[in-house]
Amino acid sequence: MIGLKGKLNVIDNSGALLVECVNVLKQKVNNGWGSIGDEIVCVVKRARPIGAAAAASATAVKVRRGDVRRAVIVRTKKVVRRPDGRFIRFDDNAAVLLNNKREMLGTRIGGVVSADLRMKGWGKIVSLAPKVL
Repeated sequence: MIGLKGKLNVIDNSGALLVECVNVLKQKVNNGWGSIGDEIVCVVKRARPIGAAAAASATAVKVRRGDVRRAVIVRTKKVVRRPDGRFIRFDDNAAVLLNNKREMLGTRIGGVVSADLRMKGWGKIVSLAPKVL
């Protein structure tokens, strides 16, 4: 359950390390709380430093501190119940950054993601993840 001012780790290689949720998009059912697979608007609170050589290259860091971006929630500390009755919980809250066309900003995923993403239409994220629970 991610709400306003909730902090999430970023697990892609877009350059952001920590983001803060400012809005949960299209969530009428759950009173503004986001769960796994929900899209949010977030502010980048911590990003990787940009060196002089990296700024000139074509593969420069895609985000800076203070940028407002969209993201999809891929892990939550809140317990999620699966349709078969199992409960799943992760150690942290994590997200993957998106552009305005709902495409991933990064090209790699650096951590475990939930299998529930596939049912919510985020198959691209599931296919790039090293492990799916």
